[in-house]
Amino acid sequence: MSVLTVENLSKNYGSLAALKNVSFSVPEKTVFGILGPNGSGKTTLLGIIMDVLKASGGEYYWNGETGTNETQRKKIGTLLETPNFYQYMSAESNLAIAAAIKGHGKEDIPKVLQIVNLYQRRNSKFNTYSLGMKQRLAIASCLLGDPDILVFDEPTNGLDPAGIAEIRDLIQELNRKGKTIIMASHILDEVEKVCTHVAIIQKGDLKTVGSVAEVLSGSSTSGKVIEAAATDLVALENILHQMNGIQKINNGDNKLFLTCDESMTAEQVNRFCFEKGIVLNKLNLKVKSLESRFLEITGNQSDR
Repeated sequence: MSVLTVENLSKNYGSLAALKNVSFSVPEKTVFGILGPNGSGKTTLLGIIMDVLKASGGEYYWNGETGTNETQRKKIGTLLETPNFYQYMSAESNLAIAAAIKGHGKEDIPKVLQIVNLYQRRNSKFNTYSLGMKQRLAIASCLLGDPDILVFDEPTNGLDPAGIAEIRDLIQELNRKGKTIIMASHILDEVEKVCTHVAIIQKGDLKTVGSVAEVLSGSSTSGKVIEAAATDLVALENILHQMNGIQKINNGDNKLFLTCDESMTAEQVNRFCFEKGIVLNKLNLKVKSLESRFLEITGNQSDR
């Protein structure tokens, strides 16, 4: 069963097409990642399906019903931006205000604080929390009323590695408890670790959609991926274009991803570069990953 169906969704800002006839379905009880470079249309898409923005065209259905009426909204917990919690109030008091705004009672507050592992700090002021704790409190607010579906926009954005791991573990635990989670992100490593399904969007176009395994298996190349880097990345890329057996080179995050023939080894790449006067400071043989597949599809890091 699909909890969300998007059909030919479009959004125009004057002459700019932020979304272009995007269609996909989100299966029940999955972690569905909407993945794309910054500026790709992810946040616009979430804004439309949460009835914050109006679409220029197309339709969307929650559990088979058009749009988001009041009954539907109560089944969806949303984190599209950081909530405006009061800095000098406790977590418990802030959640009491959030519950009142959402039309819920206070009975869920102890439970949601326990779920996000903040119950012991329930009486602490919000301004004493770390960034990860603040984000977990925001998720606790989403859990008020026990919604079946959670929608998060960049839930790990700005967090340190420890905070990212906390949110990742929390998302996985919520999914194990039967929640369907829809999350937009540009952090490929986290999406691959936590998501069961993914849609990749670039410049408003849906490039691919399916389970993570299906997206990875849909690669247009059958070769292995070797990751390489050097102090002068431009010179390295120019040299590697001269090497036989390299099918494609993608540039991302101060390193190159080389899609190579299966027979090629990292040692051969290292030797070739050394003979051409390039000393590598990074060289790894990578299992085909969502990161390499993403770069294969999009070819860049940002749509801005």
